[in-house]
Amino acid sequence: MVEDIQPAAASRQGLGITPLGWGAYALAAVVVALDQLSKYWVLEVLRLPDRPPLQVLPIFQLTMVWNQGVSFNLLRAESGLGRWALVIFALIVVGALAVWARGVRRPLMAVALGLVMGGAIGNNLIDRVRFGAVADFLDFHALFFPWVFNLADSAISVGVVLLLADSFVRPKIAPGA
Repeated sequence: MVEDIQPAAASRQGLGITPLGWGAYALAAVVVALDQLSKYWVLEVLRLPDRPPLQVLPIFQLTMVWNQGVSFNLLRAESGLGRWALVIFALIVVGALAVWARGVRRPLMAVALGLVMGGAIGNNLIDRVRFGAVADFLDFHALFFPWVFNLADSAISVGVVLLLADSFVRPKIAPGA
């Protein structure tokens, strides 16, 4: 009798995914959508690859860079094999993060996982499959930041910082609990 009730309860609870887990997935979807919309705007509306850098503010310009590397153009994957190796690696990482997010019970962790998943999907899956490289265009070199990046890169960076912060601010569990 108990076995019959548990599967029904699990299906009502969303396949064992916590509400914060669903929130992480939703945030990842929002990050992917915003990232891809920004890339559509830069590539198709502004046509940034066909023009010189566009000065927006004294400290900010839009500069088109095709990044074949992993992060900040490190570990360049110029061959087709390298490109697909990065796609497969990203699939594995996103899959592991998605499994981790299923049971998340802390809001900061949910936000962090959602940001990292969304950024990895936008950059390392969609861009690499679609273009063979990652479309980067946000350029703050006037602030002595030498790298050009995009929204997905920002989501990954903020997500990693939040993961680290969460590891330091975990609530203490009472003895015997």
